[in-house]
Amino acid sequence: MALAGSPETRFRTKQKYVHKALRDAILSCELLPGQRLVIDDLARRLEVSAIPIREALQLLQAEGLVSIEPHVGASVAPIAESEVREVFAIMEGLETIAAREAARRLRPHDAERLQALLVEMDAVLAAGTTEAWAELNSRLHGTIGEVAGMPLLREMTALVLARWQRLRRYFFRDVLVRRAEQAQREHHELVEAILARDADAVDLVVARHNRNALKAYEEYLRERAEA
Repeated sequence: MALAGSPETRFRTKQKYVHKALRDAILSCELLPGQRLVIDDLARRLEVSAIPIREALQLLQAEGLVSIEPHVGASVAPIAESEVREVFAIMEGLETIAAREAARRLRPHDAERLQALLVEMDAVLAAGTTEAWAELNSRLHGTIGEVAGMPLLREMTALVLARWQRLRRYFFRDVLVRRAEQAQREHHELVEAILARDADAVDLVVARHNRNALKAYEEYLRERAEA
């Protein structure tokens, strides 16, 4: 794992430092599903003692990202293709609530933030940097949650988006290129519906956005299975 700085200077506790380092590595698939997590090895690589490693692994187990077996040890939790449908079903519900509330609470500077994000996403997509676009995609949905002003909803959305990024990086590296342009058009439609404070349009766009995405990823899985 490529790490910058030290736990003393960047984080209040070593446990938080270790938790973030391991969580980022798992979600980016730098640490792959099923990979063993040896405490002594992680302590050496992260330059900490075994105690914050154990504490961080317990937190990651509670998040469903690490599996800990008695007398066996810890490993990165497996992921399954079947999780794709679950993620999109949850995202559709969360995003519908967030976008409807964002439309109700929208302030002028919120509209400017959303429009600026769309412009940035258009630019990176035109440049062919789809991975940067994917990161901005998460930011856009996170920003809509911020505009909605519902902290618990934002927390839940962040967790689901993180799970999705892990799924995408592991199963779907090649799908993003063919899905991104359509998804970006849907993002424009969503922001337009929010700016118009049109709750019914918001519902329709969010449902279409998530179901089109699910369809694209399920088709990819079928093609891969047939190949």
